[in-house]
Amino acid sequence: MKRLFIILGSCIALSASAQQRYLGGDLSMLPSYEEAGAVYRDYEGEPVEVLPFLRQQGWNAMRVRLFVNPEYAPQKHKEEGVCQDIDYAIRFSKRIQQAGFALLLDIQYSDYWADPSKQTIPRLWDDAPAESLPDSVYQYTKRTLLAFQKAGVVPELIQVGNEITYGMLWPVGKVNPLKDDNWEMLCHLLSQGCKACREICPRAKIVIHTERAGDWDMTRSYYQHLRDKVLDYDIIGLSYYPMWHKSVRNLGKTLRKLAKCFPDKEVMIVETAAYYSHEHDIWAKSPDQYAEFYPISTEGQTQFTRELIKELRQHTNVAGLFWWFPEENACQNDLLPCWLNRGLFDNHTGTVKPAMRVFSGFLP
Repeated sequence: MKRLFIILGSCIALSASAQQRYLGGDLSMLPSYEEAGAVYRDYEGEPVEVLPFLRQQGWNAMRVRLFVNPEYAPQKHKEEGVCQDIDYAIRFSKRIQQAGFALLLDIQYSDYWADPSKQTIPRLWDDAPAESLPDSVYQYTKRTLLAFQKAGVVPELIQVGNEITYGMLWPVGKVNPLKDDNWEMLCHLLSQGCKACREICPRAKIVIHTERAGDWDMTRSYYQHLRDKVLDYDIIGLSYYPMWHKSVRNLGKTLRKLAKCFPDKEVMIVETAAYYSHEHDIWAKSPDQYAEFYPISTEGQTQFTRELIKELRQHTNVAGLFWWFPEENACQNDLLPCWLNRGLFDNHTGTVKPAMRVFSGFLP
């Protein structure tokens, strides 16, 4: 009997290690950088094409964001890279799949950034009655996926909303994760988006994406509300940034508790990144801001990446890791007026950062 338990345990471990894992990044600005003349370089400083290079590094998936009508975005957000309308997203997504990557389509249900501080109703829906918005979500999602399908692009993964911890389409779909108010409306909005995904892309897995990975109470309460409303989705998607969500060890606690409380759901880190500098960063107040856990340096970014992957490898419920904005690269272009310095290519030289070498350890 003891030998049987050992064999069964080995089979379970083998199954977990052999599961499909997605490794990649949100590369949504790459076509804009290419058009602006950005130069990307490998470890030896030689120019490379980004998608083939990332395939060589073991990446197997890419995330592309989609806004409803980004032409209506405020100018400051356009200067931050908001331009991904449906034509842009389809063209780039086709390139991604032709290059051999799986596609995670991130539908933001806004004309510009949808995040914890804003979930703005698209201008075309501004005057719509609140009770009609779930149908607007359904019809828009359906039209979008049909357009992708017509172009020969079928996403493997679809995000219904982006960082929607506090809901979407504010104020109509706004919630507090720790309270019980307005979940009926939010889940109605989400269920209509998920319904369109199931109808048009039945093989795609649906991701519901929040950004409080460092706060277990909030994370648990949020996904418990979705369970109570019997929302039809597949994957818990998390944003995890060490400067806002605490240490990698703290993330590990959340992942363990998610496995226990939501054993039927896979988990993906659909956004992560760490600073290597604050140069030309208009949001940073000092060169060492956010250095609580990792130095603001190339070495600090590499250390974070190594520790993150080591932690994620311990959790069999984790099925994906996506770096946010790895393509940032100011070399030979002035596409963006300021730098974030969280990408995986140096803003001065375009040379790939050392953290890139670490990523292959995430895959089975």
